[in-house]
Amino acid sequence: MQVLKFGGSSVANADNIFRVISIVSDSVKKDRTVLVASAIGGCTDALIEIGKAAAVQNNYYTKLIDELESRHIKIIYELIPIDFRPSIELKVKNLFNQLREVCKGVYYLKELSSYSLDLIMSFGEILSTRIISDKFTSMGTNNIWADAREIIKTELHGTLNVVDTEKTFAGIRKLLISNKSRLFIIPGFISSDLQKRTTTLGRGGSDYTASLFAAASDARILQIWSDVNGMMTADPRIVPDAKTIEHISYKEAQELSHFGAKVIYPPTIQPVVNKGIPIEVKNTFFPAEAGTYIENSPPESRGKIRGISRSNKIALLSMEGSGMVGVPGYSARLFGALANAGINIILITQASSVHTMCVAIEEGDAQKAKQAVDGVFAYEITLNKVDPLNIERGFSIISLVGDDMKNQSGTGGRMFKALGRAGINVRAIAQGSSEKNISIVVQEGDSDEAIRLVHKEFFGESVKRINLFIAGYGNVAKELISIINNGKNAMNPADKTEIAIVGVCNSKKMIFDKLGFEPLAIHSLIERGKESDIYRFCEQGHDMGLSNSIFVDCTADRIVASSYQEFFLNNYSVVTCNKIALSSSTESYNALTQAAVSQGCSFLYETTVGAALPVLSTIKQMRRSGDKIESIEAILSGTLNYLFSNYDGSVSFSKLLRKAKEMGYTEPDPRLDIAGTDVLRKAVILSREIGIEREPEDIECIPFISPNVLKAQGEEFFEKLEEYEGKIAKMFRESKAKGERLRYVAKVSGTECKIGIESLKPEHPLYDICGRDNAVSIYSRDYASPLRIIGAGAGARQTATGVFNDILLVK
Repeated sequence: MQVLKFGGSSVANADNIFRVISIVSDSVKKDRTVLVASAIGGCTDALIEIGKAAAVQNNYYTKLIDELESRHIKIIYELIPIDFRPSIELKVKNLFNQLREVCKGVYYLKELSSYSLDLIMSFGEILSTRIISDKFTSMGTNNIWADAREIIKTELHGTLNVVDTEKTFAGIRKLLISNKSRLFIIPGFISSDLQKRTTTLGRGGSDYTASLFAAASDARILQIWSDVNGMMTADPRIVPDAKTIEHISYKEAQELSHFGAKVIYPPTIQPVVNKGIPIEVKNTFFPAEAGTYIENSPPESRGKIRGISRSNKIALLSMEGSGMVGVPGYSARLFGALANAGINIILITQASSVHTMCVAIEEGDAQKAKQAVDGVFAYEITLNKVDPLNIERGFSIISLVGDDMKNQSGTGGRMFKALGRAGINVRAIAQGSSEKNISIVVQEGDSDEAIRLVHKEFFGESVKRINLFIAGYGNVAKELISIINNGKNAMNPADKTEIAIVGVCNSKKMIFDKLGFEPLAIHSLIERGKESDIYRFCEQGHDMGLSNSIFVDCTADRIVASSYQEFFLNNYSVVTCNKIALSSSTESYNALTQAAVSQGCSFLYETTVGAALPVLSTIKQMRRSGDKIESIEAILSGTLNYLFSNYDGSVSFSKLLRKAKEMGYTEPDPRLDIAGTDVLRKAVILSREIGIEREPEDIECIPFISPNVLKAQGEEFFEKLEEYEGKIAKMFRESKAKGERLRYVAKVSGTECKIGIESLKPEHPLYDICGRDNAVSIYSRDYASPLRIIGAGAGARQTATGVFNDILLVK
């Protein structure tokens, strides 16, 4: 014997019922089968609405009945062959006429008793199973439809209908023994009391019906068919990488279900748990999928994490006071007050000092709980021995579930570390001595991200999604976006990395999209964005709750550079080509790097010195290996090197600079290149990278342009630079006459750091460096001759490539 239960979504329409018929037909070939079905999707809610409307004499209830009848008739016409249609159509119409009579009585009495509501709700399951039964009959499949109200008997205990299992099991066995059919069709959810009044089995009632039939018949298996692929390691709507749990124990399944996993409702499966009958959770729409097999001792259960679940809309109740210390009975009185008020406690924590107690309940019960508890402790509150009950709302419980986690050390530590790295605050913690679950309470707004982080920690992620927040929309940013767009299809699938641009801002506007922008659409979208502010950009990005968030600074802006600490505090990693923050005062620089370390964030800035050249990474590797960097001699400005390589007097220096700016070789403000400011900042960064604390003002900068020229802005700057042409031409002629070349050189060592124009002899290592190339000669203790790094050091594309490489290096 096997029992198959189908939920409301599985029988919601004719197409879905066809799937059910196919699944059950295959099952009947293998074994005798009991099919238990719920009402069609949405039917029970509609019936409740009908009953309530009738009770207040709202004639709208008749329209609702007509609409519900039309839904069922439509299913009949799409499902049942024409020759068999009149018979089932008549049955359905008779049932709806009975429903109208019941509701008419409720209408005139102006009362909807629990028995009347149960009777009204019972029509849903009766209708769906009658249609399914007649469909099998039309196919020539013999089947027995049995009214569960004649079999499942309940008694009223308080306000609950409790199943009389002895009478119920006897009724089930009698039905199955007295009929030799291979297929029995049973309406779920409904039952009757000893007075033969219709009752219902409450939440998960159809599962309970199926469980009772399985237990009474000693079925070999209970299958629960729904619209999900079994129990998942997490809610797939939150964690797209969530996996189906193929094997799980009863206890693990109950723990997951208690804390939010809705596939099964623990009390309803207790009859089969008691009998040790396995449960299989399957997807009606994808029957070939493995699903979840629930049993007493699943394979590979010891020490393995099974899944993560969540309960939302949680309130924390805190009771504290000095009068609680060392006084027995406070816990019992607190729990008693809540129990008497009909409030279910979901989670409990208590400090070892017994000074505070904290319980988690559903938010909707919070005010009722306060009234109940404050009433019980009114005397102690007046004496200030206990504070009035404190209520905090807006929390979620996240639970990590697995049998015998106590035999797997470090589970809790890994969970808290994953949350701590993201700055998610844990408000309460609970863990049973059996260690089947570790439960934490977090702000509801953090719960999605918390689940993703914990799932990633224990189950990994099939694809790592990197979420980029880009500041700047100039040449470098546009090239970076182009690289990302072109790289969608070019990245190695083995990398398992997906890059999403979820935020972009420039000096005027900012835009966000949690799912990620189509790169080519950003240009038009940013013009319609919100007013830009870098700190609001950080805040709104953080509120999106995305893991693996990286702030990418593609600007040369001082305000943006000053915001890095805020991004670190909000758990962004930072990738930048902006030199300002890295070349600021030593105090600011140290604070910045310390903030990154303390928050566990990456801070990558390779492009601040040599664009895409691996200058800083090479220095780091040399120092890590124990080598000592003694000095560096370098051409660090691709712009200035381009200018001095191409200048021959035939075109003025000013016009050559204008051309370089148009080609994207210069800083956004080319005066920074000409003044040597760009090289000065790079020299400061290099000094710090080789272990020398040096302030910007410590750099000796030998200018080759008058400060008056550099004070001019825009077009005026180029005009004044044109007036300076004579001096530049003279320097060029003198150098050329000696067979030398003008180059802008930076020298960094422990004793000196200076930058300026030098006339280099042919034998000098930097003499042959031409065009936009940068060159860095690193002199160290372990290298007899200098280690040289040469390549393009200017250009938006090269810088964007370096930024992209840094993005991929973020941990």
